[in-house]
Amino acid sequence: MEESSQGSFVTTINEDYESICWGCGLNLVLPSYAPVFKCGWCGAITNQNPVRPETRSFGLRRIRDGCFVAILAVFMLFVMCGGIWAAYPVVFSISLACGIFHSVVAVSLAISTLSTFMVVAFKCAGKPIDIVYGTHPGVGNGALNNYTFCHYCSKPKSPRTHHCRTCGMCVLDMDHHCPFIGNCVGAGNHKNFVAFLISAIISTIYASVMCVYSLIHILPPPENGAAYASHANNSVSILRGVKNIVLAYFSNAIFISIRGLVLLYLFVASVSVAIGLSVLLWQQLSYIYEGKTYLSHLSSQGSEEEGEKSCGNLLTFFGCPLSFERHLPTIRNLRKRHKT
Repeated sequence: MEESSQGSFVTTINEDYESICWGCGLNLVLPSYAPVFKCGWCGAITNQNPVRPETRSFGLRRIRDGCFVAILAVFMLFVMCGGIWAAYPVVFSISLACGIFHSVVAVSLAISTLSTFMVVAFKCAGKPIDIVYGTHPGVGNGALNNYTFCHYCSKPKSPRTHHCRTCGMCVLDMDHHCPFIGNCVGAGNHKNFVAFLISAIISTIYASVMCVYSLIHILPPPENGAAYASHANNSVSILRGVKNIVLAYFSNAIFISIRGLVLLYLFVASVSVAIGLSVLLWQQLSYIYEGKTYLSHLSSQGSEEEGEKSCGNLLTFFGCPLSFERHLPTIRNLRKRHKT
């Protein structure tokens, strides 16, 4: 409001701004230009300044994922075939029953890891449900609450749906895009991804143990190992004896064969992969416990909104019966009582 020279007052009136809701197709009258607004009827969120789709690097991303998948597949085959070639002659030399037992365990773990890998890599990560939009008679009140419009797929996108520019599609409950499986992790294959992590961790731990066991039998025994062990009377002497035995083994490592080198590499690689996958599995279980995904965790940072932390989220995720879930609050209350 401004005062003129004659003493009169002039009121400035902002013109109304009209826009169309993509969800229900109604004409909305806004008090001013708003780049993002929410429809009062269907609840859809409209962004009038969307990011334009970019498809220039789509092919490069797919080539990158293909290379990662090929590297992971070659590594798994090398661990399986190399481990069988290097370790199992030593295992069968101990006894036939021992060799058969470890062969059954190795084949079972290999089948489990490969099958879960194939499922999580080729199964659809989660296709959003097709929903009616764009016409007022067909869209009810609040039917598209907090929905946004994906300009890549030209379809509605629910609040927990994200578009993956590598896969070129919207994924329901998307957790992340994993280049090592060449696929997204979402509602359709999230459970298979966790099963693959568990199977791979168990397989790598088993492979590392078998490599150490075989290396002990392949390496020449230390000349003074028994003498070092016999003089170990206290804790300091025991540590010194173990150190001398390890140094004696490393001094004899120059006589190691090709089989021993393969076992040594498999041990280092298996331990490294097991540590990395264990960290990833712990992260995944933590987000599931909080009722979130990785992307929803990132979007909730800096806000006061927190997920409901409950063991029931883990049971629901793995499909456990609800009868067992009812006992969880009682167990948590008992723990709290013991602490107090």
